[in-house]
Amino acid sequence: MTSHDALEIERKYDVTEATPLPDLHTLPGVRRVDQPVEHLLEAVYFDTDDLTLAANHITLRRRTGGDDAGWHLKLPQSSDTRRELHEPLGVDRNRVPEALHQRVRVHLRGRALAPVVRLHTRRIVRGLRGDNDQVLAVFCDDHVTAERLVPASAAESWREWEVELVDGGATVLDAAESLFAAAGIHRSPSASKLARSLGDRLPIQRPTPQWTTNRMTAAHVLLSYLDEHVHALIAQDPLVREGGPDAVHDLRIAIRRLRSALATYRLLIDPDVVARLRAELQWLGAALGTSRDIQVINARLDELVGAEPPVLVLGPVKNRIDSQLDGDFAAARHGGLEALDSTRYFDLLDALDALLASPPLTDLAGRSAERVIPRLIERESRRLRRAVRAAHTVKDAGQHAIALHEVRKSAKRLRYAAELARPVRRKPADRLAAAAENLQTILGEHQDSVVARDTLLRLSTQAYLQGENGFSYGRLHAIEEQRAAAAEAQFRQAWKRFPTGLAKD
Repeated sequence: MTSHDALEIERKYDVTEATPLPDLHTLPGVRRVDQPVEHLLEAVYFDTDDLTLAANHITLRRRTGGDDAGWHLKLPQSSDTRRELHEPLGVDRNRVPEALHQRVRVHLRGRALAPVVRLHTRRIVRGLRGDNDQVLAVFCDDHVTAERLVPASAAESWREWEVELVDGGATVLDAAESLFAAAGIHRSPSASKLARSLGDRLPIQRPTPQWTTNRMTAAHVLLSYLDEHVHALIAQDPLVREGGPDAVHDLRIAIRRLRSALATYRLLIDPDVVARLRAELQWLGAALGTSRDIQVINARLDELVGAEPPVLVLGPVKNRIDSQLDGDFAAARHGGLEALDSTRYFDLLDALDALLASPPLTDLAGRSAERVIPRLIERESRRLRRAVRAAHTVKDAGQHAIALHEVRKSAKRLRYAAELARPVRRKPADRLAAAAENLQTILGEHQDSVVARDTLLRLSTQAYLQGENGFSYGRLHAIEEQRAAAAEAQFRQAWKRFPTGLAKD
């Protein structure tokens, strides 16, 4: 079996050994039912000692027998739907394929995987076919014997039915459910065979934090925002490891939003906790950011060279740019992946979980969000105005570029602070966030030009030392200077129209 992944949409039902088979021919859209095919399956499920994967509703197994033997990783999507990733069996029955291991490292956080349950299943499969003889769904009659391997061996047996969609729609599942219900057969309370096998060892649902019930408080607004972006960080982690497009960018955005929220609303949480989390998030962002920044500059310079008349491109300019930056990117990506596999990163994830589970809130956090949030955003507005005034007073070109970069960072922080305030004052928060994002974008263009010029100077020196013509690098540098000047002029115009704060309409 080759590597692949798919969505699995199915429902499970508890039945006894004496339960008769349903009349599947009567289901709407089903024209015929295939003859039964029997499979003998053995599956070994892997998890940590404390069942971390099970706690996150994730299953990882190695299954032999049937027509889909191999390693299977199932990730929850909704109540009926899971994303299922497959990898070949391999030689070592205890070695989890690296592709699947990468997908769950953000949950494992350094913990080892080991067998926890072994299942033997006698499965009888019947295909349910529609008008064009396509398989709408498959009906599985499973006779299961489960052996729990840890902490002590225990066994039980049961029978269950599964209906899994193939080419049919949800109406097939609903119709089957109605047919079964009429016979007194109902959905299994266990989400999976693994959950049933674990029994009382199945991790209990984490209690709902108290802050989720106090919806009018500043704490609720802040922690809801932090919760959203911690989930975004965790979702992007495996995509970064796989080298997915924009994954590093999206992960960095989650990191920035967390850092900015903790900075703007730091008066709502214990200051020592805020300081530690912000420092660790800054480290993680820096560890991951270099590779993304190199990609952006590489694409920018390639576009710049491509727009030049060929007669003005003297020497192997594009090749030198790509060769140097490809090497820089590879080194930076390696460093980023090392960070994602470090104890320091896993400790940060644990600390974020702890913050959301039991936040060390200040008295101010328990007050009305309507009163507290706008005042804290006004502090960010003043911070941005100070940064703009400081940039206007700097005359040295290098220091002026640094000052504008500080304005950009202040605008970004204000943008994220305003996004968080949407539940409090939707329209003014949207207006302020959009204006701050516009400043951030304009000054991002300016900062990219600064970095591009530094890169061109470095490349031109290397070209000179290799006896190449440096004319094209100087020309590209001049074009980037013009781009920076245009961006700064655009910034001045945008600043004139910038809203003053989070005032009500």
